[in-house]
Amino acid sequence: MKNTKKLANQAMIAAIYTVLSVCLSAISYGPVNIRISEALTLLPVFAFGNVWGVTIGCFLTNVIGLFSGANILGALDIVFGTFATFSAAVLTYLLRNAKVKNLPVFSVLPPVVLNALIVGWELCIFVNNGVFNPLIFWAQAASVALGELLSCGVIGLAMVKVIGKNDTLKRLVS
Repeated sequence: MKNTKKLANQAMIAAIYTVLSVCLSAISYGPVNIRISEALTLLPVFAFGNVWGVTIGCFLTNVIGLFSGANILGALDIVFGTFATFSAAVLTYLLRNAKVKNLPVFSVLPPVVLNALIVGWELCIFVNNGVFNPLIFWAQAASVALGELLSCGVIGLAMVKVIGKNDTLKRLVS
């Protein structure tokens, strides 16, 4: 029964990530993006298993984005964008105990930095016809970092604070 509950929780996280991204597709994909669903990348502060829900949600979001035409990065984002979210979620878990005023603020850094670098690289390659340009890369990386800071640093930390104070919600993600 316990494994069934964990599987259901991960499916729920993946579904929420995907629905948020697709419903907000206008801001979830592209050179200027704020993927609100990336706030869920902070859920691994409660349990390592949440890494899988977030990763599957990101993968599904990128696949839907490819086939709907919303994701300009296409298959590149399915591989590299999903890898960025997976890696960030794992590092978020590892940093879960580094807290300031009882909030895991350092857990925000992996999604911001990894997505800025990896998705910034993807966008640089896309907008510059397959050629890496350092100026374009840093501009794209900064844009992605700002979106991630909003998603993870503001919305994600607020979500973690609310979940941390609510035993019912905490049980859902633990």
